[in-house]
Amino acid sequence: MLRSIKEMEGYAIGATDGTIGKVTNFYFDDLAWVIRYLVVETGDWLSSRKVLISPIAIGQLNRTERVLSVAITKEQVRSSPDVDTESPMSWQNEVRYLEHYGYPKYWGGTGIWGQGTLPSSLLSASRKGAGRATTAVAEEGERDDSLLRDCNAIMKYRIHATDGDVGELCGLLVDEDFWAIRFLVVETGDWWAGHQMLIATERIDEVDWPGASVAVDLTRQLIKDAPPYNSTLRLDSREETGIYQHLGRPGHRSGEAPRGPLRSRH
Repeated sequence: MLRSIKEMEGYAIGATDGTIGKVTNFYFDDLAWVIRYLVVETGDWLSSRKVLISPIAIGQLNRTERVLSVAITKEQVRSSPDVDTESPMSWQNEVRYLEHYGYPKYWGGTGIWGQGTLPSSLLSASRKGAGRATTAVAEEGERDDSLLRDCNAIMKYRIHATDGDVGELCGLLVDEDFWAIRFLVVETGDWWAGHQMLIATERIDEVDWPGASVAVDLTRQLIKDAPPYNSTLRLDSREETGIYQHLGRPGHRSGEAPRGPLRSRH
């Protein structure tokens, strides 16, 4: 199921021995467009420190009570490495985090989560590998040059079609099984007032991070003719397939990263 990141903000994170805090933001991989970490504010029990929680640890999602259960303890969170949540995070800092929790690396494989398609497969691998996980994650020379970006920081980025400006980014839709960002939610603004449209991340051609803009390989007319997006309704699989077909793509396969060409100006 696709879920808006805005909807997931405020979810409580339930450790095996109590509540850690609430979700305030997300970090995503700027080449694969996959959520790698949830930013969680811990509240009074840890002096409102912000910590990272990987989808690797996430288990059951309770939509009624707005709780995400995770397979970690509060003590593991307390002793986790400090992270600067105000800046993009390099993979070198990620290694420290993964080593702390004993997770294997997610890069270097054929899927968006390493050799597995789901983040939970890495949790299973870490348990089977026991002490070998730390050695595996510390290997060098296999990581691409991607950075982890702040989801909140990219809101209001300008979206440019092949023939002009479309509007600004106002949301992201995430596949809650794979934690892959499948669609950009675009507010069309003055060009086509009062509309929100979806653009598949597969259609991203280039991201200019310093210039705060995203170029997509679509025309403005093709975007305008796409099925409208209603943020108050769930996007079912039939509607998702219809959007992909309209945009000239067959749709994603499980565990698949967005297809290029994707260029990123760091």
